[in-house]
Amino acid sequence: MKKLFAIAILRLLLFTGSLIFTGCAPAPPPYYGPPPPPLRAIARQGYDTGIAAARNDIARGLPPNAQRHPRFRVPPMPPGEPSHVYRVNFRRGYFAVYNGGR
Repeated sequence: MKKLFAIAILRLLLFTGSLIFTGCAPAPPPYYGPPPPPLRAIARQGYDTGIAAARNDIARGLPPNAQRHPRFRVPPMPPGEPSHVYRVNFRRGYFAVYNGGR
């Protein structure tokens, strides 16, 4: 009886010891990679279009207003695409020109 009790205690100690050491490794840090290529292409298109629109407004002597342009209001994208990415980068390119950019 003592032998069975000793074996049961030994197994219990080995099992709990393995449970203690399983949670000791730190979790790996999350990986945030670059955005997928289509998003970068959409962002670049919006930025370049914003630059062209700002240069056109400067040549015509108009005050800065990105929302006046039809490409900003209705982005040239198929339905379901992330149009907010296009608009944000259109605005960045537009005001980069007005703030002394290229």
